[in-house]
Amino acid sequence: MTTDPTEQARREALPEMPSEFDTVIAAGGRVWNTEDLQRDFEVVSFMAPFVIVKRRSDGVKGSLKFTHSPRAYFGWEADGAR
Repeated sequence: MTTDPTEQARREALPEMPSEFDTVIAAGGRVWNTEDLQRDFEVVSFMAPFVIVKRRSDGVKGSLKFTHSPRAYFGWEADGAR
């Protein structure tokens, strides 16, 4: 059995997603639905509550956060942006 070194951090982030999503909406931030995500990004992998993607317009790799209900993607961050 393989241990996932990101599992604990991802579990801790899950409860924060709905309030973080609401904050993005309130601030007028960019949110993608599933169709938008498929148009703008190539999905590399999912590791809830994150999805690793490559932006189609320029090939930049990064991540988005997502909520399950409603299914929405937000918080685009390019790799190395921190």
